[in-house]
Amino acid sequence: MDNWNHTSNAFILLGLFPPNQKGLLLLLLIISVFVLACLGNSGMTALIFLDPRLHTPMYFLLSQLSLMDLMYISSTVPKMAINFLSGQRSISFLGCGVQMFFFVTMASSEGLLLASMAYDRFVAICHPLHYHIYMSKRMCVKLILGCWTLGSLNGLVHTVYALHLPYCRSRTISHFYCDIPAMMRLVCTDTWIYEYMVIFSALLVLLLPFLGTTASYGRVIFAVFHMRSKELRRKAFTTCSTHLTVVIFYYAPFAYTYLRPKSFRSPEEDKNLAVFYTILTPMLNPIVYSLRNKEVLGAIRRVCGMFSSKKK
Repeated sequence: MDNWNHTSNAFILLGLFPPNQKGLLLLLLIISVFVLACLGNSGMTALIFLDPRLHTPMYFLLSQLSLMDLMYISSTVPKMAINFLSGQRSISFLGCGVQMFFFVTMASSEGLLLASMAYDRFVAICHPLHYHIYMSKRMCVKLILGCWTLGSLNGLVHTVYALHLPYCRSRTISHFYCDIPAMMRLVCTDTWIYEYMVIFSALLVLLLPFLGTTASYGRVIFAVFHMRSKELRRKAFTTCSTHLTVVIFYYAPFAYTYLRPKSFRSPEEDKNLAVFYTILTPMLNPIVYSLRNKEVLGAIRRVCGMFSSKKK
């Protein structure tokens, strides 16, 4: 096959749906999910900013999760919708790199942030008397900056490496965004080095944070079972079950997608799984945190009451 100048040509994204009426209906459903995700995550971020009672490390971390989810879903769905509605499936080389960077950065940062949130719950429940020492504002800022910095570095390394590979086969990516494993199938050189790099990266930003999260919640569950107060036990279980639900939403599809051997993966299955962690999870996270959290529901009532009283 002839080489092509990948610095001046666009990639072709096959997309998620067929270009027909059924595909249009499915796209409208995805756009609805996108709108709900944007409203939910931006609303959660604004709520935490506006309500002084939510100015705690737990909710500052949650506001960062909402911000990451907002950027996460915005890096894929708008381009997919534009391509489908315009009938043009192309994405520029630079656009592909930008999309790739934001996607990997948000995915990496979110895994690290979930581990930070698990640590916060561990300190709050297992060491309540020292909570303000271990989770001071300074420590909270360090955790947040660490998540963003490490996630950005991981995204930058993957993006730079992937875009410097020689793409000399078909420019058609069997996905609805510039997914690195899907792009590796277009490279005309052996990519075994990069495949090991992907596994190492997945272990670093998926497995290690997951082990940290599991260890934290293991200690938390042990401590909760030994609580004498039924009210404290119920509140702790409610908070932890909410976090664990979000953790499962995040880790399960990612681990199944990126930690499987290449021989067990198929482009169609990867694409279908990507819908869950790139589109559905960012929509579900604010719903899970709002419906199962009395403090958030109370903050919603207070903020709505504050705005209604101003109108009067």
